[in-house]
Amino acid sequence: MTQAPTTPPDVQHFDLTALPAAARYKLLTATVVPRPIAWVGTLGADGHVNLAPYSFFGLMGSDPPVVAFAPGDRADGTPKDTALNIPPGGEFTVNMVSAALADAMNATATDFPHGHAEPDALGIALTPGVKVRVPRVAAAPAALECREVQTLTIGRTRIILGEVLGLTMRADAVQDAERHHVDTAALDLIGRLGGRGTYAHTRDTFTIDRIPYEEWRRGQ
Repeated sequence: MTQAPTTPPDVQHFDLTALPAAARYKLLTATVVPRPIAWVGTLGADGHVNLAPYSFFGLMGSDPPVVAFAPGDRADGTPKDTALNIPPGGEFTVNMVSAALADAMNATATDFPHGHAEPDALGIALTPGVKVRVPRVAAAPAALECREVQTLTIGRTRIILGEVLGLTMRADAVQDAERHHVDTAALDLIGRLGGRGTYAHTRDTFTIDRIPYEEWRRGQ
């Protein structure tokens, strides 16, 4: 059993309550890594699909399955289209991003004008959802179909919580549908790191088995 180091390293403390937002962002996005990317699809009032990526995103539970992501505001302080398009109980899709889709995902992060349909402008093919009216990205290796259950606002941070109603996945990544086994490596997803435009692959993995308490006691 590998033991954790006993000598604490030298540390530098940052008082986040005293730092400006830009400094907090740089420190935290370089520390909390890798972050999965929610490529969020929504429907505008005019019926056009908005598509934008968010790496302040995570899976919060499974009973019911809940995801959370944080769409920020534009530079002028107005909400981004993603937030405007998700009213209470509103629907959205979370398209997972593979390495093959990295450039297309990055292109949708461009600050398009309000109401602009990124899939139309960038030629990103969509396909209808199953449980929601919002379409998903056709080439996405997996997509979550969601319904907003709560939106929290803490200062200038907006957090949208969504219940996952359905999951669509590329068939070659499903190892055993009846046993719900997935070949995660086949999805070839990417994650966000700190720094400008830095990402990570998710195929470089290792396995650590959990240790039952009695086994741990015998090893002492």
